[in-house]
Amino acid sequence: MGENIKDQMNQDALFSAETEDYRSPMEPEAGQEVCLRMRTAKDDADHVYYIEGENEVPMEKAASDEYFDYYEHRITASADQVLYHFKVQKGQEICLYNRLGSGGDGRPEFDFKITPGFHTPDWAKGAVMYQIFTDRFCNGDPDNDVESGEYVYIGEPVCRVTDWRKNPSAMDVGRFYGGDLQGVWDKLDYIQSLGVEAIYLNPVFVSPSNHKYDCQDYEHIDPHFGRIVRDGGSLVDPNSTDNRQAECYVVRTADRENLEASDALFAELVKEIHSRGMKVILDGVFNHCGSFNKWLDAEEIYECSGGYEPGAYISKDSPYHSFFQFHDDSDGAWPGNKTYDGWWGHDTLPKLNYEGSEKLVRYILNVARKWISPPYSVDGWRLDVAADLGHTAEYNHEFWQMFRHAVKEINPEALIMAEHYGDPSGWLQGDQWDSIMNYDAFMEPVTWFLTGMEKHSDGCNEALYGDGAAFFDAMSYHMSRMQTNTILTAMNQLSNHDHSRFLTRTNQMVGRIGSMGAERASENVKKSVLREAVVIQMTWPGAPTLYYGDEAGVCGWTDPDSRRTYPWGREDLELIEFHRYMAGLHKQNPALKKGAVKPLYAGYQQIAYGRMCGRYQTVTVISNLPEPAKMEIPVWQLGITDDMILGRPILTTEEGYNAGIVFYRAENGMLKVTMPSCSGAVFVSRPEEFYPVMESRFAGEDGDRVTETANE
Repeated sequence: MGENIKDQMNQDALFSAETEDYRSPMEPEAGQEVCLRMRTAKDDADHVYYIEGENEVPMEKAASDEYFDYYEHRITASADQVLYHFKVQKGQEICLYNRLGSGGDGRPEFDFKITPGFHTPDWAKGAVMYQIFTDRFCNGDPDNDVESGEYVYIGEPVCRVTDWRKNPSAMDVGRFYGGDLQGVWDKLDYIQSLGVEAIYLNPVFVSPSNHKYDCQDYEHIDPHFGRIVRDGGSLVDPNSTDNRQAECYVVRTADRENLEASDALFAELVKEIHSRGMKVILDGVFNHCGSFNKWLDAEEIYECSGGYEPGAYISKDSPYHSFFQFHDDSDGAWPGNKTYDGWWGHDTLPKLNYEGSEKLVRYILNVARKWISPPYSVDGWRLDVAADLGHTAEYNHEFWQMFRHAVKEINPEALIMAEHYGDPSGWLQGDQWDSIMNYDAFMEPVTWFLTGMEKHSDGCNEALYGDGAAFFDAMSYHMSRMQTNTILTAMNQLSNHDHSRFLTRTNQMVGRIGSMGAERASENVKKSVLREAVVIQMTWPGAPTLYYGDEAGVCGWTDPDSRRTYPWGREDLELIEFHRYMAGLHKQNPALKKGAVKPLYAGYQQIAYGRMCGRYQTVTVISNLPEPAKMEIPVWQLGITDDMILGRPILTTEEGYNAGIVFYRAENGMLKVTMPSCSGAVFVSRPEEFYPVMESRFAGEDGDRVTETANE
């Protein structure tokens, strides 16, 4: 059980967490009794204390097993947040234990937290998610495709790309490949086969760009993604930049028949997805809209359509005047007032003026309610640049409190997920967001450790490449800024629409499409490193979220090159099967869905960590070295004893992966394994409960593989 100097405390044995095993109930209500637990090595502590503020209370030893003693203390949760940590004493030695582990200094910001009444949706905890950038996923209905020259966007006529295999260009926002909601529907069998439990759609509301982060109409699905039942009208002149000529676009995006038909298709799609046991998350872009937006109408789309009230760009008397902040509010600035505030100065992205318009606030909250409610009944919102909304930090928090109330009033199990970089703790106090897209506590540490690359492929850092200790330090610090129920629901992505594809990062080249060209994104990539990353993704706390096409081997520099089309008919089928297998492994083991995490080993190009939930433990081992390496993992720290059988259901190698079962036993609390070069492996306790096998074969004494047995 590890070597320790006599009479010195075994700090490796110390453990507590905010998961159900160590806090019951995990998400208590105010007034509810809560049992808190702290673990020490067996017969290793003289006293264990629960510390809350200035109060220090002795804990009672409640249970023991072969390795550990378990101390308990019960409290009644008040209406206020509770901050606590533990103190363990052995002789003259004292150790404090908080969310950073043992040896901390007791600073409150690293305390465990109880936030009474703060529940994140159970369905989202550890859920396998799939992100779809709709225009690039699948073209299910060619009749709704954007036509070349249909309208002008950022000074250029838009372009319909007819070659699905063509790579994005450096200026890509006005180029459309035709992916749509019917295409998503057509591929639901495939998505479901990946083990997906929730589909996250990049924005689908009416918008002139392919990414649709410049919303034109929050109340309707874009007919170019939905259904066009009424069509006609002229395209713009190739030499013109005047969208008042864009009659076809006006009809397609402003005609009520098209909008209602598209909304109906979306409702049908969500119903179908729900019937398959999957959820739907929509992208909400509420910090800013687009210059095409009907409230502003800077392109005069709605002025030309008739039947709409004048936009704030058109008339000072517009009912939407207060929705925007105009720097010149004099009568002479209209019509065509261009002095509105743009997000980061972009006039195509008008910033919404919440503090100046109660009407806008009501409108957006109604939008939030509409899509959560029948007949659409979506299951959550992903919030774009959520920390930027409003003009002050104080108002930002106030708005998201109102937003949470509006959404949870309709569906308490709806997920509120924010895009965020940096410390999210101010928004994760139970009154605003449920969780975040997990850049700081997942995407970045994994990328630095396995590739040494920055997540955009804009830089490299040799010092972080392969540094196992830095990996765990980064994870521990950033996870300490989140409560565990927010960690378990966080989107753990390797790639997405804003960053380079992870497979491209494995080539360890700095570049973008404009400087390097599209082809170099696929040069010298290492699928073995991607497989290692997926092993981490499927075994680390959080919701493993696949970015469409990653599972099929798609490469790409950062935005816009990361938005390549899904390669239907040219998929890497072996890589897809690997993702399916890993998603299945993740979903079937309770420790991987909701278990606590414990680092076990950190070295150069090597890490190992465990997950624990009730009777179940898992061990993940990564060795990114270019040669085979023997490793000894202290699995006793997870409560794995020498008489227990461990199954290894997955081993990845440079050449591929093996999904057979090999059995192991620990020796003196240590799991001895020989890891191939550039490899990852997962070991599970109680394998007989998960993997019916043909016969039992054990690894050799030195941890080398002997015989693989196939799943039945």
